[in-house]
Amino acid sequence: MVITVGGTKGGTGKTTIATNVAIYLTQLGRDVLLIDADDQQTAWDFSTFRHETLEGSLGYNPIKMNGETIHTYIRNQAKRYTDVVIDTGGRDTTSQRSALVASDVYLIPLVPHMFEMWSLAKVDHMVREIHTFNPNLKAMAFLNKVEPRSIYIEDSVNLLKQATDIEYLDAPLGNRIVYVHSSVQGLGIGEYKPQDKAAAKEFSDLMTLVLEKAAQPVSTNG
Repeated sequence: MVITVGGTKGGTGKTTIATNVAIYLTQLGRDVLLIDADDQQTAWDFSTFRHETLEGSLGYNPIKMNGETIHTYIRNQAKRYTDVVIDTGGRDTTSQRSALVASDVYLIPLVPHMFEMWSLAKVDHMVREIHTFNPNLKAMAFLNKVEPRSIYIEDSVNLLKQATDIEYLDAPLGNRIVYVHSSVQGLGIGEYKPQDKAAAKEFSDLMTLVLEKAAQPVSTNG
């Protein structure tokens, strides 16, 4: 399975999600390739921190690359791995589009704030264009960095449900400091000690839903 984590807005937590997805899948006993396709190479830095923390035992294979040939590389390498996870930047780039052409799942974290949610229409349009080349792509969006008392949650959910080519996942992740603490050590949310059980459960719930949706047949409606 090929999962691209992306969007067209920066600051939504894409790299944190991508690295945690990769680690979660390795903990299921799967062989995982993590591709850093973002010019900022934050996922690569995360893997460097992880190498230092775990003294070399990453659990997944990290590489960095970008450009319009990512889909060709994925198609050639995907058979060697159970899963390929791709971290792309917060812009509509050739790297992101190339990755999506060869992806099974497009996972889109969105922050529940109206300025952030305005980017949803652009992402929805991009997915519609990608479906011309990859009709089997399943685009899924969820709320990330959620503040419990945010006044934008309900409106954000309503906007997500109106998207035509993106499925809303009702599995929000809270804005928790443990994501910062774990990331600087190159650890997944379930690996960091002391464990934030609520955060770990939220992420597990999200991934359970993602894997369930990914396993379902592609809808031919619309």
